[in-house]
Amino acid sequence: MVIFTRIQRERRFPLPSHGLPARDPPAAETRFEELKRYVAFAGEDAALLRSFRDVAAPHFARIAQEFYDRIRQHDEAHAVFTGEAQIARLQRSLVLWMERLFGGRYDEAYFEDTAQIGRVHVKVGLPQRYMFTAMALIRSSLLKIAEAAGPSGLAVMDAISRLLDLELAIMLESYRDNFVARIQQVERLERQALGASLARTEHRYVNAVELAHVIIVGLDAQGSILLFNQEAERITGFARDEVIGRSLLDCLAIDETGEGAALREILRRFAAAQGQASEREVVSRAIETAVSTRSGQRRSVLWQLTHAPSSGDDVCVFAIGRDTTDEKALLARTKQQEKLAAVGTLAAGLAHEIRNPLNGAQLHVTYLDRSLKKSGAHPELIETVGVVADEIKRLGSLVTEFLAFARPKPLLLKRVMVQTLLERAAQMVAAQAHQHGVTVVLDVPPQPIEIEADGAKLEQVLLNLTQNAIEAVAAEARAGRVVLRARRQPQTASFEIEDDGPGIPADAPIFDAFFSTKPQGTGLGLSISYRIVTDHGGTLDVDSKRGCTIFRIVLPLDGPPDSASRSRVEAS
Repeated sequence: MVIFTRIQRERRFPLPSHGLPARDPPAAETRFEELKRYVAFAGEDAALLRSFRDVAAPHFARIAQEFYDRIRQHDEAHAVFTGEAQIARLQRSLVLWMERLFGGRYDEAYFEDTAQIGRVHVKVGLPQRYMFTAMALIRSSLLKIAEAAGPSGLAVMDAISRLLDLELAIMLESYRDNFVARIQQVERLERQALGASLARTEHRYVNAVELAHVIIVGLDAQGSILLFNQEAERITGFARDEVIGRSLLDCLAIDETGEGAALREILRRFAAAQGQASEREVVSRAIETAVSTRSGQRRSVLWQLTHAPSSGDDVCVFAIGRDTTDEKALLARTKQQEKLAAVGTLAAGLAHEIRNPLNGAQLHVTYLDRSLKKSGAHPELIETVGVVADEIKRLGSLVTEFLAFARPKPLLLKRVMVQTLLERAAQMVAAQAHQHGVTVVLDVPPQPIEIEADGAKLEQVLLNLTQNAIEAVAAEARAGRVVLRARRQPQTASFEIEDDGPGIPADAPIFDAFFSTKPQGTGLGLSISYRIVTDHGGTLDVDSKRGCTIFRIVLPLDGPPDSASRSRVEAS
């Protein structure tokens, strides 16, 4: 059987062929006392840790932030996160955990709290090896604090090491329990004769299914999963033995409204046709739905459902899926860039035709204003000429924006510091924010984040988005908050500008040229920002609801992927 063979290959020790020996687990308190004796953790250690708590506590927040900043740099560990809000909650939980370490009470309740942490790690799919590396990072930070405490620090260091060994042992039991449960699930499947069916098709499964670069899921007549290939595991984040026997729609959280309802109806019709002589031919249907991954992300999948009637509990529906999420996002970005290019061509011609007569009008209005003032003309007449001059200046500014949009300059790439860009943006909007009673907050990690980019152009983008956020909050005539945030991922850096203003309508084409929600807006600010970000090989997106709007920029750490463009700019 493929599943059983895979698990046997991954484990380091043999298991009995007739199942795991049944035994009653010892009580939690007994197990905990046994572990404490094994690591020689005594009452003196508890007293030392309790007395050291006030010394260590001021460092907990810093240790937690450094810990999660390190995790962001590893693809596999970072993949279990669903967003910044979750990471912030996890940082607070880590601080609470460190406070519990030095609480001085190490009883049955303490054991159960630690075991629960291990079960959460298993649930979110955190690889077991990161348990050891994570504990090593925290151990190093705490031991440095203890070492600086003087002669008494050596005893505290020993107590910390013993307690962290104890914590690690308890958490790792959760991984062991999960492994045992998975083996028992496999054995249950074997007893239900599902394993025999998979074994008969193992050769074809490995060659035709496992090596395919598409999602392949086999379903029985009730819509339960019997086959789940490697690509399905990679896209969804679920292991095969976790989904076997479960409903496809429930496992991938496919919404039962819209396309999800249509998918359920197709499966229902296939099930009704199962075994009917008039429906023995192969029938295919295509449908696109959104699925939920293990980490909670939503992905678009284009399914080709094929009904191949069979007898018994064998696979009768093959669901062949292709992940179209990135493809759709690329298509949307391409369409947006094509629209911007077309409008840019129009803007360039329009700006050229307007600029010359506008300059002439400006000269004549200036001459007229001076003449009226010298001749002592009526003040209202002078004021009227001033209004005309101001409008001409505004048109001149608009023409300048047209040209900036239509003829963008090449990127001047160099290493820039993300924190510096956000700090400069915050400084430049400080007066505007103060005027409207808006608080601007910087949320950046202490570790430097460097990217290959055109610093001046990115500064322009950040300034534009921040000013828009302040104006959105100020529009409600109340005190508000704007957050400038930066984070580092394994291959990218992200910027977020968040405000608690009224939000943006879901269907508003805010990145289209000349679209604006401001009475005096030109509608070019976000279009220019979008072009600058995409020229850097990045993305600019928005999530908005009332009370929370987030503009999110994601840029590659090493600059645009177009190496030819990079060389040309650097050479200039």
